[in-house]
Amino acid sequence: MVRTSLAAVRLAWRAAPAFVLCYGCVVLGQAATPVSAAWLMKTLIDQLDPRLGAGDRTVPVAVALTVVGVLAALLPQLERFLGEHIGRATGLLAQDRLYAALDTFSGLGRFEDPGFQDRLRLAQQAAGVTSTQLVSDLFGIVAKMLTLAGFVTALCLISPLMVGFVVAAVVPVMLAELAMARQRAALAWGLSPVERRELFFSGLLSSLEAATEIRLFNIGPFLRRRMIGERTTANRARSAQERRELRTQALLAVLAAAVSGGGLLWAVARARAGVFSVGDLTLFVTSVGGVQAALSALVLVIARSNQQLMLFRHYQDIIEAEPDLPVPPRPAPITALRRGIELRDVWFRYADDHPWVLRGVSLFIPQGAVLGLVGRNGAGKSTLVKLLCRFYDPTRGEILWDGVDLRRHDPRALRERISALFQDFMHYDLSAAENVAVGDIQRLDDRGAIEEASRVAGSHATLAALPRGYDTLLTRMFRTFGEDDDDAQSGVLLSGGQWQRIALARAMFRGRRDLMILDEPSAGLDAVAEHEVNDLVKRHRAGATAVLISHRMSSLRDADVLAVLRDGRIAEVGSHDELIDSGGDYAALFETQASGYSDVQRSLS
Repeated sequence: MVRTSLAAVRLAWRAAPAFVLCYGCVVLGQAATPVSAAWLMKTLIDQLDPRLGAGDRTVPVAVALTVVGVLAALLPQLERFLGEHIGRATGLLAQDRLYAALDTFSGLGRFEDPGFQDRLRLAQQAAGVTSTQLVSDLFGIVAKMLTLAGFVTALCLISPLMVGFVVAAVVPVMLAELAMARQRAALAWGLSPVERRELFFSGLLSSLEAATEIRLFNIGPFLRRRMIGERTTANRARSAQERRELRTQALLAVLAAAVSGGGLLWAVARARAGVFSVGDLTLFVTSVGGVQAALSALVLVIARSNQQLMLFRHYQDIIEAEPDLPVPPRPAPITALRRGIELRDVWFRYADDHPWVLRGVSLFIPQGAVLGLVGRNGAGKSTLVKLLCRFYDPTRGEILWDGVDLRRHDPRALRERISALFQDFMHYDLSAAENVAVGDIQRLDDRGAIEEASRVAGSHATLAALPRGYDTLLTRMFRTFGEDDDDAQSGVLLSGGQWQRIALARAMFRGRRDLMILDEPSAGLDAVAEHEVNDLVKRHRAGATAVLISHRMSSLRDADVLAVLRDGRIAEVGSHDELIDSGGDYAALFETQASGYSDVQRSLS
């Protein structure tokens, strides 16, 4: 907890050191005002009592009391101003650090882990708000302790016994508040998957991508019931927690009132007996209330800090997480591919309790060759691609780049050697130019290269004809200009085939790399467009090593080597003619697809 507290304070200090320093001074100043006001009030009352013969110093005491009152009114406003600035600065820094840490995760394993997603959600919530709250609470603890010390000192001068009585009464309050803080933190963790599911359903209901199916299939009520069900579950759990807290806090409030009332009766009796002056009575009553208030506030701040620290730990866990893929201290330099890529007895599964996806795959891809991967859905083709990109490491076996295990290379350096068009490529809510340029974002301003890549992919005419050309947003989520501009324009929505060509342009813009991965490059295209895309892909990858995945057998027949995956194993390897002659899985798949085309041709004729 101490280490986490220091991490939160360091975060705020680095974000806004001057404001944190001023904030601390203001908070400590606030701690002194109630004690000062109590002593000044006692002095003023005693000055007004002629029996005490204290002399006439009422005016300076009244002026001092007025100054303290002004400070008591101004300091909270200044505290709020400084706290909000610290919150914004800390939130910005915390967000940057969190997403910078996420960017260091080279693989996909953590992003596909529901437990990590729960932790990430809490970290996103805790990053700025919790760190700012922790700084406020830590200063608050110091301030409440100073206030408490002032009132305890005043109370000790009147009745040391009463100090022990009041402090003892707060012990059960502290224990109860700490217990409730832990329960609240545990509840936040337990409800994280529930709230993520609620966000998922609400996102679907407001998503443009899902809007067509939701309306056509009339599944809006179903999704809404799921969303409300998750919210109801969360509300029910929070209500139960709040009822427990209400019962506990009611008992604690009765205890505090009993202590305060008993102390008041004792003090009045002492005053009537002439032991206390009116000023003493006023100071005693104020001090008892001040000690109780300061102790209660201190307990609440400590409990809240305890809860915030447990939430902030999720942020720290991500910031301090070890690399998800091991990188050697001195990575082997990765050079241009010369001999080829070899998979040597590769086994892989996504978790120890999951089934094997790849089972002893051994395969060699010569430099400059085109490997066509064939297999039914679920055979392991996409998983093999993930391993080639080193989004995961093999569970067993190794993948060699010119004889060197990929695990000896830095993943980022490896990926600089790879270009890819994935089957589930992204539709970025960005401009047309940016959607192409993300293939090599360092050349974002190279408009000529962006347009050339689009020409090669056959998308230039489409993008150039958009309302603002390549600067047109390819989304309806945002406007092209500011929200209040009269000439603001909505973005443009493209068809699936048009997006396919943009994704291809993205791969082309990346340039000719040592390894090119093409996962269903012509999916979603008509026959003419498919033929055009296949031709331009052949021209672009000429001389480069390529892995081509397609369910359209016509796109694969020109591959140098065809490998058939079945149940995670290599079932066949050879050229198109060799595999047709062998009469195995490839021949069966090819014959099935060819017969389908023949049936269509006969029906059209």
